[in-house]
Amino acid sequence: MRKLLMLIAMLVITACLMVMPTVAQETAQIHLVQPGENLFRIAGYYGTDVNTLAQLNGITNTWQIYAGQTLIIPLPGQTAVVPAEVIPVVAEAPVVTQTHIVRRGEYLASIARQYGLAPEQLAALNGITNPNLIYAGQELIVTGSAQPAPAAEVIPVQAVAIEVAQPVLAVETRHVVRPGEYLSQIANQYGVSWLSIAQANGIYDPNTVFAGMELIIPGATGGTSYEAMVIPPAAPPAAVASGRSIVVDLSDQRIYAYENGVLVRNVLVSTGLPATPTVLGDYTVQQKLVAETMVGPGYYLPDVPYTMYFFQGYAIHGTYWHNNFGTPMSHGCVNLPTPEAEWFYNWADYGTPIHVQT
Repeated sequence: MRKLLMLIAMLVITACLMVMPTVAQETAQIHLVQPGENLFRIAGYYGTDVNTLAQLNGITNTWQIYAGQTLIIPLPGQTAVVPAEVIPVVAEAPVVTQTHIVRRGEYLASIARQYGLAPEQLAALNGITNPNLIYAGQELIVTGSAQPAPAAEVIPVQAVAIEVAQPVLAVETRHVVRPGEYLSQIANQYGVSWLSIAQANGIYDPNTVFAGMELIIPGATGGTSYEAMVIPPAAPPAAVASGRSIVVDLSDQRIYAYENGVLVRNVLVSTGLPATPTVLGDYTVQQKLVAETMVGPGYYLPDVPYTMYFFQGYAIHGTYWHNNFGTPMSHGCVNLPTPEAEWFYNWADYGTPIHVQT
């Protein structure tokens, strides 16, 4: 009888052990990279650091990840060394890495489109924080995946009746010029460009506005700045690494201002016509005049504003007799919109290097 009771007890203990729940072991998470994501953003989302995430996935270049790639996410408190049994085997799509040499006139968005990337992805791949600061001859890393990222799930939406609102008619904005106001200042008040105001009011000389004059302000509720109306091409490198410098590019018809090698402003200009070309080479600001009368064969221009001479009779100055910037128009000088010439005049000192290139 005692043996029978002992046998029954052993069977009960064994059964209890078999039905006791086991403690589930945590397993590593998997993240599918989405378009526009980078390693820094993913690491921050999961509360880990870039180095751990890169080491765990065998990534040597932290900028080289692509949409559709799968990443192993470390567990809380886990280092880059992970036991092999908890790392799932994931087949990754082969990566094709290319480089692209920037050509003159190209910009980041156009290059990204060539390779099926978003501008943000191309910038992240190459550590670019300002998309306007690329230049001809620069080598960019372009990475594509042989397997495209999975398409987003399409969820059918039931059609519903929608009340269509009547269109709101735009209200024309007008501004009466007050004493002491000038065109670029008025444009800044309404968030539009001075050039659009000049065109809307038939103004050829921005210095001819006067107190009491009534101006039409086009697009006052959502104007576009003068710089945004023209997509800047790839910027050339600065003339010097430290201090302020100016580069005039004849093929781009642009002037660039740099401070310690960093681009701070770029503007469309008009340089010399083929018969009267702008000189090439390296110069400096030699003379500055707030206004000057310029006379030459076939022209007489009184009160040319914000003139900076850099070589003999060649100067950077404001222009009130045309607004065809982006096209060669001058007798060799560098023509700027008057408000922009004022900015360069106040920004550049005597001796500021000026490099003129084709």
